[in-house]
Amino acid sequence: MEKNQIKEAATSLLKAQGDVNPMIEPLTDQYGNFPISDAYEIQKEVLAQRLAQGRRVVGKKIGLTSEPMQKLIGVDQPDYGQVFDDQVFEDYSELSMSRMISPMVEAEIGMILKRDLQGPGVTALDVMNSCEAIFPVIEIIDSRIKDWKIKIQDTVADNAGCWGVVVGSILTNPSGIDLRLLGMNMTINGKIVATGAGAAVWQSPYRSVAWLANKLSEYEVSLKAGEIILSGALAAAVKIYAGDIVCVQFDRIGGVWVKFTP
Repeated sequence: MEKNQIKEAATSLLKAQGDVNPMIEPLTDQYGNFPISDAYEIQKEVLAQRLAQGRRVVGKKIGLTSEPMQKLIGVDQPDYGQVFDDQVFEDYSELSMSRMISPMVEAEIGMILKRDLQGPGVTALDVMNSCEAIFPVIEIIDSRIKDWKIKIQDTVADNAGCWGVVVGSILTNPSGIDLRLLGMNMTINGKIVATGAGAAVWQSPYRSVAWLANKLSEYEVSLKAGEIILSGALAAAVKIYAGDIVCVQFDRIGGVWVKFTP
């Protein structure tokens, strides 16, 4: 893609994010089957414009960590996006859906590092040894792309679909916990709608975060101590509607709750 096309695509995504219930046609329909590297350039342009508006990056999210989702999109690796300060919400929040388009929720294990991690060459063991705390997360994903008709380029450009992050209030020391065996169940209005375990996150959440550290090194960016890192979904995303109460409960690390209002 030409530089002017990258800026044009970023501007259209930003405008959609600022409007009420907007949708745009897939970028891959507008600009053709452009490289994933160009999709990250669009994401970087969106990031630059958001920072210019006064927003702050407080973390990173990893998407497409399950093999079924990768096969559906036609890729063999995850993707990532940014988490901004105004996208983070406390446990027991009530969030209006008036500025969402077609949202879904995912259950994830969040991490906070005690030291920076700079790729390349970061391993899952490096991440485990650098992890200060873990906590339950409900990620709200949404898409500015019409009807979720996305290819990998579309979701990367659209900040990996991140609308918001509801974080649990309890931080747990991960020492002695095998994240691969950490069980989870999600309920909506008291009914179980999803279950999973940490091994669903690209075999291990630590492996997923190691991938992120190494991927970021291609852009001379590192994972920072104190950042929020969403390691990936333990189960398929679930559609939500106004009035829904979503609760995610994990073994050993507690739960997180959110209500969606009109």
